Amino acid sequence: MLPDGAVDRLLDSAQTIAKVCRSSGVQQWDLIGFQSYGHQLDIEAGKISMAAGGGEGGFGVRVVDDGRFGFAHLVDASAAEKAVQQAVAIAKKSPSVSGFVLPSEQPAEEVSGRMDKHILDIGPEDLLEQADTVLSHVRSTDERAVVTGGGVGVSATASCLMNSEGILSSGITTSHGIGVQVSIDVDGQLTSSWQGQSGRSLLPAVPECVSRAVHWAQVTQNPLNVESSAVETPVLLTSEGFSPLFSMVVPPAMTGEKMVRKESFWSESMGKEVLNPSLSLHDDGLLNGGMSSGSRDAEGVPRRRQTLVENGTLSNMLWSTRDAAQQVAEGRIEEAFSTGSASSGGHQSPPSTGCTELFLTSSQPSMTMEQLLETMGDGYIVNSVMGAHTANPSSGDFSVTTSAILKVENGEIIGALKQAGLSGNLAKSLKGKVILGDDVRRQGSYSSGSMHLPDVLLMDGLRVNPA
Repeated sequence: MLPDGAVDRLLDSAQTIAKVCRSSGVQQWDLIGFQSYGHQLDIEAGKISMAAGGGEGGFGVRVVDDGRFGFAHLVDASAAEKAVQQAVAIAKKSPSVSGFVLPSEQPAEEVSGRMDKHILDIGPEDLLEQADTVLSHVRSTDERAVVTGGGVGVSATASCLMNSEGILSSGITTSHGIGVQVSIDVDGQLTSSWQGQSGRSLLPAVPECVSRAVHWAQVTQNPLNVESSAVETPVLLTSEGFSPLFSMVVPPAMTGEKMVRKESFWSESMGKEVLNPSLSLHDDGLLNGGMSSGSRDAEGVPRRRQTLVENGTLSNMLWSTRDAAQQVAEGRIEEAFSTGSASSGGHQSPPSTGCTELFLTSSQPSMTMEQLLETMGDGYIVNSVMGAHTANPSSGDFSVTTSAILKVENGEIIGALKQAGLSGNLAKSLKGKVILGDDVRRQGSYSSGSMHLPDVLLMDGLRVNPA
C-alpha cells in the first residue's frame, strides 16, 4: 500500500522547499509534509457498494520574521517558489507578535505503536473479506439486522517536520477503521445504531463495535408510551453517547488561549475545583499507539504527559508556541510557554493548540453496567446524541436529541423511548456526583485529539424531555 521510499521522497521534496525558504530572507521557517495512501470500501443496504483507493498529500510552509508569520500550502515541491513568496507576502502584512520565535531542537522521547506492518500488506481483497465477515456476523447475530451503511478502510501516512532551528522528524503511521450502521425493521418500526472503531494497529476481523451496533438496534425496538414532559434526572451516558458532548466542550476549554480570553467555562479557575473531587484529566501525548500522540507536536516541541485537572482541581492549560507568545504580548497572561500541544489538521492550515490523548479518570472504584444502573435507580441510558456540535464550550450548555435512549426504574431497564431531548450544563454535571464505568473505549473527537472514556453516570444537572 505504501510505495517503497515514500519517506525519502517526502524528505527530498522538503529539502527543496527548505532551500527556497533559506533564500527568501526570512528569519525563521518551518514546514510539515504528509503523503497518505489507502484503501476503503463502503457498505450500503447490506451490500458492498463501492471500493476505492489512492493517495493524497502536500506541504504546509510557515515563515516567521520579526514576530510576523505567514502560511501557505502546496501539493509538491515544484510550487515551492510561489508558496514561499505567498507566505512571505502574508507575513509582511500581518501584525507582529512580540516574542514569537520558532522552537529549537530538543531531545524527544520515542513513541512506539504508531505503525503496524500488517496494515501495510492489506489490499482491497482483504477489506472485501473483512466486510463479508462483518455482514455475515450481523446476519448470524440477528436475522432481522442489516448493515445499512458504513465502511472499512486502511491507510498509511508518511510525514515529515522540518524547521530552520534544526528540528527534523519523519516517520510512518498506519490506521485501520470501521464504522457500521445496523438497522432492524419490524412491521414498519425501524431502529438503527451507528458504531465505529479505529486504531493504529490491525483491528480484529469483527471488532466489538459491530456487536454493539446490533445490540442497540435491538434494545431500542418497541418503544414505550410515555408522557412528554421534561424531568431533571440522572443519566448514564455510554462512552459513545458521552464522547460527542465531552469532546465539543472540554478539550477546547483546556486551551490556554480560550482560558485567558475568557472564552472557556474554566477561565479564571486555575487552582480551583472544576470537577468532582474524584475526577482527573490527563493528556498523554506520548501514549504508545495513540492516534494523536507522537515524539513531537506540530511545531517540533517534544510531546509530554501532563495532568490538566487533578482530583477535581484545575492545574494546567494547553499551549502552542504562537498562542503562548501572542497572549503574553497582548497582556492577557504574564508568562506562557508551549506545552507541546500544537496540533495539525493537515498541510492546509497552520498549527493550532489542541489535546492529544485525553483521559478522564476517577480515584473512586469503577463500576460495571449493572452496578451503575443500581446506583442510578431511576433515570435513563443514552447511547448516542444528535446536535452535539451546538454545545457551547464557553458556558458548557448543550441541548441535543437522541433516539438511542432507554428508561430505567429501580435499577432495571424497562424499555426504550422513541426519541427524547437531552439538555443541561456539562460543566455543572461534571462537578456533581459522577461515577465512571469500568470499560474505557477510545473515541474520536470533534475538536482535536482522541478521548479515552468509559460509560459515565451523571447524577446532577441533566434534563430529559421524551418526545
